[in-house]
Amino acid sequence: MKVCEKVQQKGTTTYNEVADELVAEISSNASRLPASDGPYDQKNIRRRVYDALNVLMAMNIISKEKKEIKWIGLPTNSAQECQNLERERQRRLERIKQKQSQLHELILQQIAFKNLVQRNREMEANSQQPPAPNAAIHLPFIIVNTSKRTVIDCSISSDKFEYVFNFDNTFEIHDDIEVLKRMGMTYGLEVGTCSEENLGKAQALLPPALKPFLREMAQSQAQVGLAPSGTAEQQTPSGPLDAEVESAVGNVLPSGAREGRDETPYSFIGDDDDEDDDEESDVDEDSSD
Repeated sequence: MKVCEKVQQKGTTTYNEVADELVAEISSNASRLPASDGPYDQKNIRRRVYDALNVLMAMNIISKEKKEIKWIGLPTNSAQECQNLERERQRRLERIKQKQSQLHELILQQIAFKNLVQRNREMEANSQQPPAPNAAIHLPFIIVNTSKRTVIDCSISSDKFEYVFNFDNTFEIHDDIEVLKRMGMTYGLEVGTCSEENLGKAQALLPPALKPFLREMAQSQAQVGLAPSGTAEQQTPSGPLDAEVESAVGNVLPSGAREGRDETPYSFIGDDDDEDDDEESDVDEDSSD
């Protein structure tokens, strides 16, 4: 047992190193024992170490190459080991999937922001003047979309940093990234509708290291878009907001770089009202500095 523990602790060792340490330990302990117990024979200890190493090597617990001894590991149940490896594999695949999703979202944000900057510069160049202060919305912002019949109670804190909305009907919350996607700032990459021409434009907005990921992302989303109905993982929803985004947002001005974040999910309260299905939706805007 001591031989096994020594090799396990060291990982890589030699016969002489293990034997010398065990001889020193046993001799030290023997010096404190009564003389009647008899002296410890170093040759006997080394022979026992040699036999123990051969047993461990036969059980495939250690391996030996020339004078070097390496620790392999204690034997385990094959079925249990297979299950553990399968769980570890699934865990790592899930982590890879999550990191890929985060990377794709960050790439879309980069494209949307840079495309927006180019759009605003072109608009200013054509008009030869910057937009009026009341005609621009600064990032970040959110849009709350609900029915015209919805009664909304809005409370604002005294410092105007907190806004509390109470709705008596269903509503949707869209963040600025969602709005930019609906405005076409991501060239439809998130739904697999990006053309080869637009893909080239999007690649021009990214650093060289990210360009291969963009093509891979476009191809994977295109395959999702061609899949049968109900198999697509996620597509940008369409609805009354699409026709109102341009008029509601107007000129969107970025307020500097920021850290990537996930999309704001939809939030629903109350029951669906069938009478409101055909009605147009109002857009309430809430912007923060």
